[in-house]
Amino acid sequence: MALNRQPNIANPDVFYAELINAQRELSDEQADMVLAKLVLILANHVGDRAVLSEAIALARENTLDSAA
Repeated sequence: MALNRQPNIANPDVFYAELINAQRELSDEQADMVLAKLVLILANHVGDRAVLSEAIALARENTLDSAA
């Protein structure tokens, strides 16, 4: 399985709103915890180590690029 880099979420605005609402009324620490747990749950669902490694590298690269 290859990492899908194409838009693949039905109703992305609704998903984004749900993600934001899941963090509403939480402390920054709790909101970070929710996101960390979501990452681990979804990583377990994906399961493919090569895909997960590619996703980690992409996220890191994107973060470093946006900080420059």
